[in-house]
Parts: sequence; structure tokens; C-alpha cells
Amino acid sequence: MVRTVDGDTIHVRLAGGVEKVRYIGIDTPEVHHPTRGEEPGGRAATEVNRRLVGNRSVRLEPDVQTRDHYGRLLAYVWVRGADGGEIMVNAELVRLGYAAVLTVPPNVRHAELFRKLAAEAREQHRGLWAP
Repeated sequence: MVRTVDGDTIHVRLAGGVEKVRYIGIDTPEVHHPTRGEEPGGRAATEVNRRLVGNRSVRLEPDVQTRDHYGRLLAYVWVRGADGGEIMVNAELVRLGYAAVLTVPPNVRHAELFRKLAAEAREQHRGLWAP
């Protein structure tokens, strides 16, 4: 991992150089929106993403469509947790309440999981859902 761009985008170093990676299936408030500027919750989502990925190595899991119309690599991003198991960052951001579900077919592999985690986050007022 090279650096965190915002709540749902990171830069990673791959064999061919540095790539911008957009997380599949989620959307977080923007910190640098071209017309609206910083959206409420954007900094919080970015900070949570930064804490999750840190300077750790990441594993990228592609889905059907590998790039978006901006040329960004699309992926489910995995990091190793403290217990040695893997954590999907996309899902963890939704579970913690810092990302909404954004399903864009054909990339739907984990869409049902994301919907379930989002409902739980809303019900339990986590993250951006807090009153």
C-alpha cells in the first residue's frame, strides 16, 4: 500500500508502478468532491480507511469489471488482521458505518454481504449513522 486517498480509494504499488484502487461495492463521503468540496463524514471515513489499511500489504480481489470509466483499478481490498486472519476493508467500512452500499453490476460478488452489514450499522447507529 502506498497511501490512502479517501474513504474508498487507495494508491498501491504493483509490478507496473503505482495504481489508484477504488473499492468495489461501497461509497464513502468525499473529501475532494469537484463541485461540492468536502462532504459531511468524508474526513472520518478517510481516517477509518487509513487506520484499516495503514502501511500494510494489501491483497486485491478483482470482480468481473476490473477498471472503472476513470481508469481506476476496481477491487475488494484485504488486509491481515491482528489475529492473522484476513479482513475485507470494503466490508469493514460498511460494518463500522463509514460507507454506504454502492452496487454497480456486473461487480456484485459481495453485494448481499454489504447490504446485510449496512442494515446492521444503521440499526446500531454506528459511524456516520450515529445520531
